[in-house]
Amino acid sequence: MRRSDLGEFEEVVLLTVAVLAPTAYSVAIAEELEQETGQSVNTGAVHAALQRLEDKGYVSSVLGEATAVRGGRRKRLFTVTALGGRVLGEVRSVRNRLWDRIEPQTFPGLDLA
Repeated sequence: MRRSDLGEFEEVVLLTVAVLAPTAYSVAIAEELEQETGQSVNTGAVHAALQRLEDKGYVSSVLGEATAVRGGRRKRLFTVTALGGRVLGEVRSVRNRLWDRIEPQTFPGLDLA
């Protein structure tokens, strides 16, 4: 995997898909990200990231059942693919190795333990 294949926003969207699976869809993903970050998340940006992730093979999607709540419209539900899981694992490993190499005096107020 080339690290440039996964942008930061794509990474957090992919992680959120994993958290919410099997009921991950764009609005729920945006709401979860807003809750976690305390910042507004544009649903359109989530849609675009999900499309890119699906194009890369990191997520797959299916149409859920139509519901009266959505006026008969169906939700597109996303799940992380095996490839997406491997990419997340690789990204996590890189981040963990870098965090492990930071000396405690670098960030005196941050608990690195």
